[in-house]
Amino acid sequence: MTSRANLSPEAPWIQISTTEHDWDAAEPSLLTTMLSQLVLIRTFEEAALELAAEGNIHGPAHSSIGQEGGAVGSVLPLTSADTVNGSHRGHHQFIAKVLAHVAPHGIDPREDFAADIRDVLLTTMAEICGLDRGFSHGRGGSMHLQWEEAGAIGTNAIVGGGVPLAAGSAWAHKHADTTNVAVTYFGDGAANIGSTLETFNLAAAWDLPLCFFVENNLYAVSTHVSEVTGEPRLSARGPGFGMASWKVDGMDPLAVYLTMQDALEHMRSGRGPALIEADVYRFFHQNGPFPGSAFRYRSKEEEAEWRARDPIDQVARHLVRRGIMNDEQVQNVTARARDLMAGILSELTEPVPDGKPGERRIKQSEWPDPAFVDIGVRGDLSELEGLRWSDREDFSGETAEVKFIDAVAGVMNRRMETDDRIVVLGEDIHRLNGGTNGATRGLKDRFPDRILGTPISENAFTGLGGGMALDGRFRPVIEFMYADFMWVAADQLFNQIGKARHMFGGTGDVPVVLRSKVAQGTGYGSQHSMDPAGVFVTNPGWRIVAPSNPFDYVGLMNTALACNDPIVVLEHVDLYTSSGMGPVEDYDYYLPVGKAALRRSGDDVTIISYLAMTNYVLQALDEVNSVAADVIDLRWLDRASIDWDTIGESIKKTNNVLIAEQGALGTSYGGWLADEIQRRFFDWLDQPVQRVTGGEASPSISKVLERAAIAQDEEVAHALREMLEVTHG
Repeated sequence: MTSRANLSPEAPWIQISTTEHDWDAAEPSLLTTMLSQLVLIRTFEEAALELAAEGNIHGPAHSSIGQEGGAVGSVLPLTSADTVNGSHRGHHQFIAKVLAHVAPHGIDPREDFAADIRDVLLTTMAEICGLDRGFSHGRGGSMHLQWEEAGAIGTNAIVGGGVPLAAGSAWAHKHADTTNVAVTYFGDGAANIGSTLETFNLAAAWDLPLCFFVENNLYAVSTHVSEVTGEPRLSARGPGFGMASWKVDGMDPLAVYLTMQDALEHMRSGRGPALIEADVYRFFHQNGPFPGSAFRYRSKEEEAEWRARDPIDQVARHLVRRGIMNDEQVQNVTARARDLMAGILSELTEPVPDGKPGERRIKQSEWPDPAFVDIGVRGDLSELEGLRWSDREDFSGETAEVKFIDAVAGVMNRRMETDDRIVVLGEDIHRLNGGTNGATRGLKDRFPDRILGTPISENAFTGLGGGMALDGRFRPVIEFMYADFMWVAADQLFNQIGKARHMFGGTGDVPVVLRSKVAQGTGYGSQHSMDPAGVFVTNPGWRIVAPSNPFDYVGLMNTALACNDPIVVLEHVDLYTSSGMGPVEDYDYYLPVGKAALRRSGDDVTIISYLAMTNYVLQALDEVNSVAADVIDLRWLDRASIDWDTIGESIKKTNNVLIAEQGALGTSYGGWLADEIQRRFFDWLDQPVQRVTGGEASPSISKVLERAAIAQDEEVAHALREMLEVTHG
């Protein structure tokens, strides 16, 4: 007879509800602070909807009216050093966190609101309106709210996008030997997205002090949670990942408070992450001042049932019942909060000239200067001042023929030895004698806590690395086994890491190094062979380095690790097995940002290349010895770091340009570069910029088809002969 036994998860799954005893046991100051925060958040949101209806908020203003109980109850047990992030609907969480920061001893609703409270509400409203005095000078708006001083590390417009970043913050808390925690807020919609589920697993595997706070308001825009998952009790997912989980009525702020206290005790004691599902309800539609019933996806009866559970009314009722406040005092709180918000709006707006009575607009003096538009896409590189710059011609150390992969492993060994902030993470990097190519050889033995072998979850571990970088205490190095995997992590690379500095005001550092292997010619086919340079150069925020030899790799990696911008370091597999001149012992020099290398000189044509293609260009010139060319090895590929001086000097001499790259035509780096060269140097060109690229198709597994899809020396030689015919008739 077959034996069957019911299994149960090892992790606890608990539902918490309050009784009147809990309300009687709660400190009066806790309840009065709850009421103050709830009312201030509610009136703030009402004022924001008012401005939005007038057209004075550009873009969406997703209100959280009705959901304040979950935010206030969960934030009040936190400290300023605990970090939180959230979603596009994050006003309530952000305001709760900043209010708790500026008023750590609570807010008495019977007294006038302090100036600090007015200031943070004013600054928050200014940010939502896109104004200069906002936290991010108006760049973040409603969906990207950040004030790091208060532990509010950024709300996020990408559903689930902020969850991996919070994991990075939690990792930093843990490995900085603190008991601080991170809390990431998201909704029922984000509970189904890959980045969230990947981070569940990663946080549980690494015992991170991270609370996943799910605001289950039942609707992802208009789609009910029961339509998109077989288990609408979203806290059920926690035990499946080995996480302690709680389910609580989010309309009851005290119940949420008690639940978060339990979760904090769990996390601060080193027992790993926690998941809290708070059942809440947004009183209005996804965006704007109308109820969901106006759009026919909710009934008026359902809305009335939830409105009867308003968290403000619940707290007020118990305050009155216990005699802590009376009805008049409760009503006065709302009146004074509205007066406060009216004063804030009057400071930011002015009457419309010749407009209708009561018509207003944003004061012209409040807008940011348009010249601010691109400031802060990248940093100013001041962190690199005082470094020992050294190129091959002035290098004083001993050099010899060394293997490229030995230079890769050697410089990482040296930098981790001298900088304990560096953390390396990626798939299999802690095994196989240094990962799949030996790039991290020996590092796990020397730095066991800083070499992190990850699950196969690029979105999660890339975002975790981004969160580490934004935290500021660590400098993550993320390894992609193949460049094609960037598409799996594209949200974290381009929406999050690349945009973070600029989006949050232009001053925050994002010191991430991404090592990405370019594997053309290896037989790994279409999904393991791309050159990502053309994609990275068209996405803001990233710097790109492309070393072609061991010496350059060491100097460029050193500079990348010292830089406070995100940098992708491209590594071509053709180079891994090659040898070239490199340092024997001195791994402490730096190559300057924005300096290309002239590999050969000639008067006929300027050939611009990078990575392994540089060596194929030199081979082609040996074949076509009738052409004398300047060969420029770019080394730095991003638009902020191109060596236009070297390129321009060469073009003015040769009057002809050939850009040579291996990669596919569609994602070509050279397409962007050719456009820019023709824009800058058109008058000096005798013919259009010529290009050598791979084909339109991605490389195939077939050895013959793979070779046909990529460019090497033969294609360069062919292009040179054609250019020679044009120039010499």
